[in-house]
Amino acid sequence: MEEWLVKVVQSVNAYLSDYVLILLLVGIGIWYTVHTKCVQVRCFGQGMKNVFGNMNLNGKKEKSGMSSFQAFATAVAGQVGTGNIIGASGAILLGGPGAIFWMWIIAFLGMATIYAEAVLAQKTREVDADGNVSGGPVYYIKKAFPNKFGKFLAGFFAVAAVVALGFIGAMVQSNSIGEAVSSATGGFVPTWAVGVVLVLVCAFIFIGGVSRIASVSEKIVPVMAILYILGGILIICARIVYIPETFAMIFRYAFQPQAVIGGGVGYAIKTAISQGAKRGLFSNEAGMGSTPHAHAQANVKTAHEQGTVAIASVFIDTFVVLTFTALIVISTLYAGNGALMQGNPDNLGKGVLVANGFAVAFGGGNVALTIGSVFVAICLSFFAFSTIVSWNLFGKINFEYLFGKKGALVYSIVALVCIMLGSIFQNDLVWELTDFFNYLMVLPNVIALFALTKLVKQEVKENGGKKVGKALYGSQDGEGGQAA
Repeated sequence: MEEWLVKVVQSVNAYLSDYVLILLLVGIGIWYTVHTKCVQVRCFGQGMKNVFGNMNLNGKKEKSGMSSFQAFATAVAGQVGTGNIIGASGAILLGGPGAIFWMWIIAFLGMATIYAEAVLAQKTREVDADGNVSGGPVYYIKKAFPNKFGKFLAGFFAVAAVVALGFIGAMVQSNSIGEAVSSATGGFVPTWAVGVVLVLVCAFIFIGGVSRIASVSEKIVPVMAILYILGGILIICARIVYIPETFAMIFRYAFQPQAVIGGGVGYAIKTAISQGAKRGLFSNEAGMGSTPHAHAQANVKTAHEQGTVAIASVFIDTFVVLTFTALIVISTLYAGNGALMQGNPDNLGKGVLVANGFAVAFGGGNVALTIGSVFVAICLSFFAFSTIVSWNLFGKINFEYLFGKKGALVYSIVALVCIMLGSIFQNDLVWELTDFFNYLMVLPNVIALFALTKLVKQEVKENGGKKVGKALYGSQDGEGGQAA
């Protein structure tokens, strides 16, 4: 029965990722790139300045919500997860080096999409009498369709989000941590022990609510990103002679993937693009509707301000962190007639590509492979843990939308059970269901994004007209502007 269900869900996922997702994600990305006059380029400088100008690893506790940087860190914590290592490696393994090119394209368009998501999350967020902030797609879906259809779409999204982020998503992430730690220690640390530690730490964080999640995110995100980038720089330095070839392979095999993955030209290109699309979604989450929950929490002067911060989050997730994964894998295992150019050895699965990259870069052998495995285990644990924390918040917001705040305790208990189960068991059906519910989140979210185009364009007109690099908001004639 389970084997049959896996095949069914795989078939549905393949159809969604190969056709529906590509159409929706590319379509909404192009739509908002045009309607915001390429906001991801015009306001890129603003976004980076808003992020790094307000960066603080020990920000003050907000009376309600989060600071802009805390919201950014919480969003990035959800974005930078297993998708940046395992997902990117899987895309390369199945779609060839060219899949990274299509992930870049999806991310570039996604920067416009996530700008719209953050703006709408800010404009439709709700603050209760106790100062608790609630915001995200369910709120702007209801804004887009203030009728029974809108209520249905919002409920549909909320259910998919709770399952995908709070429950099944937590299982996938904890499974990645458990497997990585156990493998790196040669089985000395059992996965169940990793699960117990995870549950205890997560319980402590969940009990602290939004403020504790914000505090953890603002500290862990910069550390984990810098750690991974430093490791990537070491490999790039060791393989510097192959870096030009690496970039050449990314661009060449984006349009000639059949030379690497086999099959006909049409099939190979479709595979490369679909891998880029679905792994790009799982990595940067633009269009999926997860990160707007974090951006809604930000206390900012204008919605445009947080929209530019959201643009920076996708850039860092894909064009920085994920690109380092691509450079590690391709420069070591493809460039210079590497192992994966010689027939894809069975022992090189997507979970160990980066570790094997370390081994190749530093002369091979068991010692180098062990060092690579430990490094990947540490980074993967950071990435997956931060994702569990942020996704729990996103799922909780939707659970409370469905069942009220009294159900928060039940939600947290179920989430902790899922974390424990995920660390112990590996189930193909769970992994497939995670993708399935992620894809379901996209559908109502994108429909609402199309419907609320006018509201986003109004925000761009009023507060997004200044030149790139200026942390000022307002149209160039000065109407509605204010200094940041």
